[in-house]
This record gives sequence, structure tokens and C-alpha cells, in this order.
Amino acid sequence: MTYRTVTSRSLIAVGVLVLSLAAFAAVCVTRPVPLADTRVYRAEGAAVLGGTDPYGTDLYGTGTGPDASGPGTPGTGLAYPPFAAILFVPTTWLSADALKVVFVLGNLALLALLVRLSLRLVARSAAARSGVPPSAATATATVPLPVPLPAVMTLAPAVALGLWLEPVARTILLGEITLALACLVLWDLARPDHALGKGFALGIAAGITLTPALFIVYLLLTSRVRQGLTALAAFTGTVLLGMLVLPYASDEFWTRRIFETDRTGAAWAAGNQSLHGLLARLLHTPEPGAVWAALALLTAAAGLWTARRAVVRSGSETWGILLTALTALLVTPVSWSHEWVWCVPLLAALLAEGRLRTAAVAGAVWTARSFWAVPYEGEPALRLPWWQQPLIAPYALCALALLAHAAWHHTRAPAGDGTPLPRRAPAAKDRPPSSTPGRPLTPR
Repeated sequence: MTYRTVTSRSLIAVGVLVLSLAAFAAVCVTRPVPLADTRVYRAEGAAVLGGTDPYGTDLYGTGTGPDASGPGTPGTGLAYPPFAAILFVPTTWLSADALKVVFVLGNLALLALLVRLSLRLVARSAAARSGVPPSAATATATVPLPVPLPAVMTLAPAVALGLWLEPVARTILLGEITLALACLVLWDLARPDHALGKGFALGIAAGITLTPALFIVYLLLTSRVRQGLTALAAFTGTVLLGMLVLPYASDEFWTRRIFETDRTGAAWAAGNQSLHGLLARLLHTPEPGAVWAALALLTAAAGLWTARRAVVRSGSETWGILLTALTALLVTPVSWSHEWVWCVPLLAALLAEGRLRTAAVAGAVWTARSFWAVPYEGEPALRLPWWQQPLIAPYALCALALLAHAAWHHTRAPAGDGTPLPRRAPAAKDRPPSSTPGRPLTPR
């Protein structure tokens, strides 16, 4: 059997991707692209090699660190656990300019990988809904969907459009690692439950930055105890390795620095799209305190309950993962806008399910950059009138709306309605010889 490798559709798709990359490159040329966070990672790695305290140096080089005397936000510096600083040692092997090139090209490749993983996740769910064994979900392009996925989101156009989502673009311009972390978590969670070592990559991601740790709770709540314990063991291993290599820094982080929410900037700045930032700006106070703690606990409980409901009652692993990701980004004290790259699999899920209007609204929210239209940081960001609050907290408000809608939808859904859990397909000998219950395997 032969396949056409070049078609008019593939040429158009590649052309759209090339034009998008060219336009993005033009933007980078016409405006300064400091990739400031690559300097931070390089400084963290250098601190490990030099035996200095990574939490006591001005990693941004702007006179704003905890030991700096210049103006700026006190405490600006390393916010990752010591394990992350160990992983950043290889960044010292390259010059600053070479490291920037590696990060830009690497993040472009990671965007393509995140899109691919997102398509695989929704394809597996669609295959299970139509009766196709999950193992065959990625091997066939004929999975019936409410909106045919290959026609809506082929890889090249999806990457071309995803490049302009604000979290993705900001990740590339800052030289961040959020795309890598999202790929690591999504790759691990999208694997079948019986896959060897499922949960290990998730534990590593949680050891680099603590936000993905909520997925461990998600695995345990959805009865994936072995996978959850694997993730917990991997996370514990990262903590022990940090204590072994950097004992003083580990003691400092786990006893003091972990509670400092302003080490990478003021938590009330518009870039912080978590509940903490939303409440700080809404209540006109830099520290919402007990109000935030109560609402964060309530949101975490409601979000995890809804995610479990999506998996156990409605059988949607896709929405279980996405709802947990949104919950984690909401309840963590600081979720900078570039950390919301989970909008990529979210949009893939909405498009695959035929929710085009919802996808259009969500895409507009994560593209519009509305928080640049109001005072972005400093004291003015704490004094915005009520009508400007939606402009400065679009991601948090959109995530809360999606969580509320999902809770309502999965509460109304009857038990067993929706996609069955993606487990190992039954052997042929276990199937009825004359017929297969449910929809036929061959798409109509």
C-alpha cells in the first residue's frame, strides 16, 4: 500500500506554519527578547557548581535579590526546589547567547510535542467512546468525532496557531520551562494505566516545580493507587537528592523559602493569574490571607471532586486531567501567565468535542492579552476599579467558569454515560463471538 506524502492540504498546512514562524521571528527582531529566565537557570546551575547559596543571590542580575541593595521587589530569586537547580547545571556548559538559541528552538519543538500529545489524548477518548480499543486510537485516522479532528487540528496549523497563544509566546520569549513540564506531565498521564512506571515522570515534574503535585492526589482519588504511589516515590526521590547534593539550600527552601510567594515578583501583579493574585487585586491588598486560604481549599476540593467525577462517572480521562491542571493553576499562590500552557490541550479537547463556540471564547481569552490594557504591576495594579478586574484576571476567571460548567455537566450526567476509562482492551477470546456490544468498531 502506498501513501501520498504531499497533498495540497499538507502544502497549505506547512505554508501556514512557515508564515506563522516568520511572523513570530519578525516580532522577535523588532522588539527586545531578553529571555531573562535563561539567565536565571544558568545562574542556578552556576550556584550549584560554585557551592554558593542559590537562594541568597540576585539571579536576575537587576539588584532585586534578597541580598541585593538596589531597588526592586525584595526576595526576587530562585523559587524552584533545589532539585531543579541541580538539573540546570548543564546550562552552564553553553554561552549565554547559545543557551538562548537552544531554548527558543527547544520550546518550538516542545510546542509541537504538546500539540501532538494533546491530539493523542483526545483521540484516545474519542476512540473509546466509539468502541475502538485505546491501543488503536493513535494508529487510525478514522476515529469518528463530532468534528473530524484531522480536518480541524492537523499538527502544522495547530502549532502555527498555538504559537500566538499568550502563555506559549511568553514562554518562548522568556526562555521558560513550562512547555517542558506540561509535556512531561501530559505524556505520563495520557499513557494507559498498565504502562510500566506510569507516574514516575509526574513525580519528577513535581520535584522541579511543586504545582504538578496535585496530579498525585488526582491519581489516588481515581483509584490509580499504584501510579499515585509511583509518582509520590519519584517526588520523594527528588527531595532526597536535593538534600544530598545541596543540604543547606534544601533546609532553607523546605523550611522558609517555600512560603515566600513573592520571590519571582509581586504576587498581585497582573501576570499572576491564580486565585491569590485575583483576590489581592480585587480586595486591594497585597496579602488576601485567610480569604485566599479558604477559597483555595474550597476550589481545590471542588476541582478534584469534579475531576474524579469526570473520570469515574462520565469516563472522561481527558477532562479529568484538564480539570486537575486548571485547579492546580488556580490554587497555587503564584501562577504566572506563561504557566497556563495547559490551554493547548484544553482547546484541543473543546475542538475535538465539537464545542466550537466555547473553543473560540477560550482561544480569545488566552490570545487577547487583556491584562496589558490596564496597569500591569506595582501599586496601580492594586487600585483598579471593579470594571477593570475581568481584564486583569482573564485566565483565572475563565478557569473558574470552566470548572463550574464541568461540575454542573458531570453532576447531571447519568452514571456510565460518556467515555469509558482508557484501560487495556479485552482480549479477542473474551469478546462475544457473534457481536460486540456498543457501537461498531468500523466508523460509519
